[in-house]
Amino acid sequence: MSTKRVLIAEDSSVIQNLARKILEFQNYDITSVKNGEQVMQILEKEDFSIILLDINMPVMDGMECVRRVRALADKEKANIPVVAITGNAKNYTEEEFKTAGFNDVLVKPLNFDRLVEVVNQLTDK
Repeated sequence: MSTKRVLIAEDSSVIQNLARKILEFQNYDITSVKNGEQVMQILEKEDFSIILLDINMPVMDGMECVRRVRALADKEKANIPVVAITGNAKNYTEEEFKTAGFNDVLVKPLNFDRLVEVVNQLTDK
């Protein structure tokens, strides 16, 4: 089985690095970007097993980004599991996250056991 690839879009390098360390320990291959626009650019060229999207990012936020991913012409890419990472879940209801196209939501401060659990679940095809 080839290594599962995780795309993390998060403008906080602290969270990015922590998530990277935790997931690399689980043998995931991690690519990090800083905003939704970079997610869209890299998705054109590469394949990922799952995307972790911070909601609050400069340039293009997570809500906009997940909608664009879901609208991609490439059906396989359009259906990649996408998980929201949010520091202010109160700004959105679970329903809004689902409607936007997220498979799950992780709330900051990140619970790393939960992070691993969610990523394992969603990439375990």
